Amino acid sequence: MAKRKMTAEQKQAAVERLAKAREKRLRENPPEYKNIAMSVQNLPDDHKFSMQNVKEWIKVTQDKIGSLKVAVRQNVKGAASEVASLEGYVRNMRLYLDSGDWVDDFYGAEMEGKMKHRCLAMAYHADGTPKRTVGVFYDDIGVEWTKDMDDESRK
Repeated sequence: MAKRKMTAEQKQAAVERLAKAREKRLRENPPEYKNIAMSVQNLPDDHKFSMQNVKEWIKVTQDKIGSLKVAVRQNVKGAASEVASLEGYVRNMRLYLDSGDWVDDFYGAEMEGKMKHRCLAMAYHADGTPKRTVGVFYDDIGVEWTKDMDDESRK
């Protein structure tokens, strides 16, 4: 069967008709992300942890895994552990899309960002003083607990 030949005007008209049809379909029947947590769906597109950003990070990481698997077959030192690490990262990103809870210590396409921890429920020593960990943000004092603060509290 021969392909139908179209003039430039006919091609342009077809492109415009398709664009209108896509817009109408999206308006009347928007996509439902049943497997994406509502808290993630409700984030704006420019948010650091938006669904679009995380999906892009997953794609970039999977591409990197594919190229590293070649290195694993060639017995390159450290490649297998890097693949395992990246596969875990992808698993955690998918978990985030499903649940809305980010469980990894890093974020970003290249795992370039480091998550900060925040204390939601205080723990106390037997004498009633609060237990604190360096690098954790505490709401009761409004700052992140530092090494200097830790040293000062132990005096």
